[in-house]
Amino acid sequence: MKHVVLENHGKIKKNGENRSSMKTLHFHISGLVQGVGYRWAMVAAASRLGLDGWVRNRRDGTVEAIARGPEAALGELETWARQGPPGAVVSQVVCSPGDEEPARGFHQIPTL
Repeated sequence: MKHVVLENHGKIKKNGENRSSMKTLHFHISGLVQGVGYRWAMVAAASRLGLDGWVRNRRDGTVEAIARGPEAALGELETWARQGPPGAVVSQVVCSPGDEEPARGFHQIPTL
């Protein structure tokens, strides 16, 4: 299991990486993931890891997210996404490379 060193108020130290050396992942999460605080908890987890991006509900009952940052932090978020917050029942997480470069910070955005 990889360990990530947290610094600066619990955010990941990016070790001098610039934004062009970071990776982006697109998440599509299925299961009982709406109405259980999944988006709020993902914002907290991603922010703690120092990631940029967004998360939103989709009208089909899934949750979608884009996250950008160091590969180790993205791996930690993917691990978290497979469990989610208490009350969530995650049946599937599909991650694929993304090309979006989101604004700084991690936020909830409106349902699509």
